[in-house]
Amino acid sequence: MTGENLNPIVYSKNVIEFVTVANEYCNFLEAANTQTTLTLLNKVQKVLPLLYLKASVLPDVESFEEMGLEKFVSEVDYNFLQQKVMNLLGEHDDFQEVFDAEMQFSDAPLSSSISECLADIYQDLKDFLMSYRTSDELVMQEALWTCIDNFKSFWGQRLVNSLRAIHALIYGDVDLEDQVRMAPERDDRDDDDGASSKPDWLNQLFKNQGD
Repeated sequence: MTGENLNPIVYSKNVIEFVTVANEYCNFLEAANTQTTLTLLNKVQKVLPLLYLKASVLPDVESFEEMGLEKFVSEVDYNFLQQKVMNLLGEHDDFQEVFDAEMQFSDAPLSSSISECLADIYQDLKDFLMSYRTSDELVMQEALWTCIDNFKSFWGQRLVNSLRAIHALIYGDVDLEDQVRMAPERDDRDDDDGASSKPDWLNQLFKNQGD
């Protein structure tokens, strides 16, 4: 396959870098059962700003409105991942929401949770990554458009909201060293996607970019 036959958008430098960071984020959350609370927060604190930066410089891309993308993250997957993170954070999972449109209609403070925000981000990114690994350029372009659109309207806001809460935990008065929780392991549903930070399909993207 020659470079002139490749879709210049889906194999562009900014897109491949975003794919790399998104893959790292998903791998880390999938391995949350091996982390302590402090390890989880320190890692997420560093990867979320990078993920936001890489998403913010993604190129404009057109959508194929007639194309429906497959959803890979099931409700069971989502709930299990969210529960793992929630178990690690315990009482520190909830935080007060300040960017919810419904706040103007509520007399009481609205709350959200770090685990739900991280799981929401994971769901969009994992669906995007699984579409990308098909190597079907039409599917890849539609997945990229969907991911960018969801970043603008949904998971980008969830990212900055959760980062605010994580910042408060790390630099606040909470003694996270006392948080020694380990998330429960997932029977036999864990797949091998998190085993390597750069799986074969991702290596192929870098190869295609350089062709």
